Amino acid sequence: MPATSANLGPAFDCAGLALTCHDVLEFAVADAGLGVEVSGVGAGELPTDESHLVVRAFRAACAELGWSPPGLRVVAENGIPQGRGMGSSAAAVVAGAVGAWALCPAVDGVDADAVLRLTTELEGHPDNVAPCLLGGATLSWMTDGGARAARLAVLPEVRPVVLVPEARLSTHVARGLLPDVVPHADAAHAAGRAALLAHALTREPALLLEATEDRLHQRQRAAAMPGSIDLLERLRAAGHAAVVSGAGPSLLVLGAGDRDAVVRDVSSLTPPGWQVYPVEVDGDGAHVLAPGPGVSSR
Repeated sequence: MPATSANLGPAFDCAGLALTCHDVLEFAVADAGLGVEVSGVGAGELPTDESHLVVRAFRAACAELGWSPPGLRVVAENGIPQGRGMGSSAAAVVAGAVGAWALCPAVDGVDADAVLRLTTELEGHPDNVAPCLLGGATLSWMTDGGARAARLAVLPEVRPVVLVPEARLSTHVARGLLPDVVPHADAAHAAGRAALLAHALTREPALLLEATEDRLHQRQRAAAMPGSIDLLERLRAAGHAAVVSGAGPSLLVLGAGDRDAVVRDVSSLTPPGWQVYPVEVDGDGAHVLAPGPGVSSR
């Protein structure tokens, strides 16, 4: 399951990008009971019972499929930072749903449309689950029938870099800082920049700095992550297309061209205590690695 970065600046709650930082999970039907093992990020912190988010999503998918396995074994090797705006919860719910579809004997393969609808219901919005499931960049929206998404093929010269601070931030807290009403001019600005963003990612990366300008949500959350917003402003002033990753506090820089130069320039502006992750766009999304009696999902 890839990490994801949502919003990408102006495309609040409707755009996301899959990144090459992964959680890898193995699912197997057992004779009885539940066994959960966690290694990597979250080991010793995450629950290993029915409250584990992967297990909850697996159970929800089983209910959707009308299937109840006698027992379940889950082994999670986590690489996605948690509470940092990199889609760790989206990866968990997508993993659980994909695991159930892959193991269920009554279905043939994973129904991506059904998984998207279910995981959006579990997450509350599709902006992270869509790129986690489909890979690449995605645009997502809600209809009367549930969530839908379209995948964009990002140009290879787009160079994502994620900057991760030591602090965590709850998505619930970050959302609580957003106003209920925004000025019409800001809404129009967001619509124009979000449209430009799709063009910049797929056709003209030189426009990424302008395409990632935001007025809807980043400054409004500054009180919860002042260090992130300060770094964001310094990066953008230096010409880097930097945005808050999801609800924060991590930042995403969408560089273009030479990766080493992008990483070097971004690192020079990043204060101590932050980790710099040069990543790629994950074009695959969630996929089953080894179908059979047990399945591994990445």
